Amino acid sequence: MVKSNYPSIDVAPRVLLGPGPSLVDPRVLKAMATPLIGHLDPQFLDLMNKMQEMLRRVMQTDNQLTFAVAGTGSASMEASFANMLEPDDSILICINGYFGHRMVDMAERYGAKIHTISRPWGQVFTAEEVESALKANPAKVVAIVHAETSTGAMQPLDEIAKVVHAHDAYLIVDAVTSLGGVPVRVDEVGIDVCYSGAQKALSCPPGISPITFSDRAVEHIKSRKTKVANWYLDATMLGNYWGSERSYHHTAPISMNYALYETLRVILEEGLEARWQRHRETAALLWDGLEALDMSLHVEADYRLPTLTTVRIPSSIDEAVIRQALLHDYNIEIGGGLGELKGRVWRIGLMGYGSRKENVVLLLAAIERLMK
Repeated sequence: MVKSNYPSIDVAPRVLLGPGPSLVDPRVLKAMATPLIGHLDPQFLDLMNKMQEMLRRVMQTDNQLTFAVAGTGSASMEASFANMLEPDDSILICINGYFGHRMVDMAERYGAKIHTISRPWGQVFTAEEVESALKANPAKVVAIVHAETSTGAMQPLDEIAKVVHAHDAYLIVDAVTSLGGVPVRVDEVGIDVCYSGAQKALSCPPGISPITFSDRAVEHIKSRKTKVANWYLDATMLGNYWGSERSYHHTAPISMNYALYETLRVILEEGLEARWQRHRETAALLWDGLEALDMSLHVEADYRLPTLTTVRIPSSIDEAVIRQALLHDYNIEIGGGLGELKGRVWRIGLMGYGSRKENVVLLLAAIERLMK
């Protein structure tokens, strides 16, 4: 046997308090070590059925077409646009952060006619703004971010959904940083397509992403005049794989499905209401602590996301130096700003397993020490 010239994996453990990935529950890591079986093995198919049941409960929906995309949150984002848009379809995209711009990029690639409305990064939209935009430019689809990871703003959706449906349009919602940390209420709100990612408040490793389509959205997809332009993410084919037919489509990432299955078990054992309350309480502790350090929060309180906080950086400090010191001296990761907020804010994630009071106390003490 020849000795390898490459070292074994030996990474320093980090306290992941950035915008993602988040800390993973040890139970989920243990589940990933479960021996592999075939992706059409009856045991795995049974696990898929149970995982769909749990996903519906966590996403607060009865949608039949609810499953996990084999890919990160960007894959489920693309699945939403690929399935709901045909060339020359009109779409209204609401941009108040980095991921609204990503929606525009994806919609362009599917040949859609794009209209946008914008708000400053960190603010949210009103139903009246969406109403005015749809009157000016009728659209088949409206896309909006529920929890904007770049700003920490949480978008109210109830009244906007009513406006969208009054205009006979379909509502796509990005819940990547909200699902598992705050209520999403897919059915109650009236969301037609809702997607998320595993590595945020679900506290699962990146690589698998929940998505759900309403019955209304499924009928829309079935009535398309053209094939879905993305073969891998075609919901009709994926629906046949995840449905009772179990038609072969792709080789599922078995270990990632184990991980998502276990993380959903963890969430439901804690209870959705209890989990949401924990995220609110931990975030409030962080917000109070940051303000006690004379740091201001970027998003006003009514629209602040408990899972992701943006805090403005005092002009007297070099934000990158502090972030690097947190990483190298304390093994704590937080995120810098994206896009318009680059160099202006830190992004602090308290998501899922990482939303714990001891993490907040550790982070605040380290920031205070470094700032001094």
